[in-house]
Amino acid sequence: MPHTETALAQWIEPTRRWVETVVVGLNFCPFAKREVDAGRVFYTVNQSQDKATLLQWLLDECQRLDENDEIETSLLIISYGFEGFFDYLDLMDLAERLIVAEGYEGIYQVASFHPDYCFADADENDAANYTNRSPYPMMHLIREASLERALSHHPDPDSIPHTNIKLAREKGLAQMQALRQACFGG
Repeated sequence: MPHTETALAQWIEPTRRWVETVVVGLNFCPFAKREVDAGRVFYTVNQSQDKATLLQWLLDECQRLDENDEIETSLLIISYGFEGFFDYLDLMDLAERLIVAEGYEGIYQVASFHPDYCFADADENDAANYTNRSPYPMMHLIREASLERALSHHPDPDSIPHTNIKLAREKGLAQMQALRQACFGG
């Protein structure tokens, strides 16, 4: 389905604000600011609810990254059909298998973000879940080599998730909800 600029903005702008205010603003990803500031994050939207179509879209985005070194990372925003977290997790499982089957393992990694993201064994109201709660379901396609380089320059890469969880819990559920909700504002 073709997208108009207005239709794309409906999903891209809240996502861009979330990246800037939550991911970068709270330093959940210590490597994101440089890429955001350099304009090397690509945002794309798909309105399909068909898993096969979305998986082909993921492969198309891998090819876009193959052909465009100036794009560091892609955020694939799923506008409809995967609002349910468990349906989304099924799609993510297929996406990860596809990356392996198509020879992209070790080249690209797929990270998951969803409005109802919930860590295994966590309460759904745990503020820590907001480290991965985005405005919309999305697949984050990351260049593995770039990630490895960035991690090699970080003093303690294993501490990043724990630091993020601690910060989200310190901010509390209400503040984390408000930060994400503000991404939908004008």
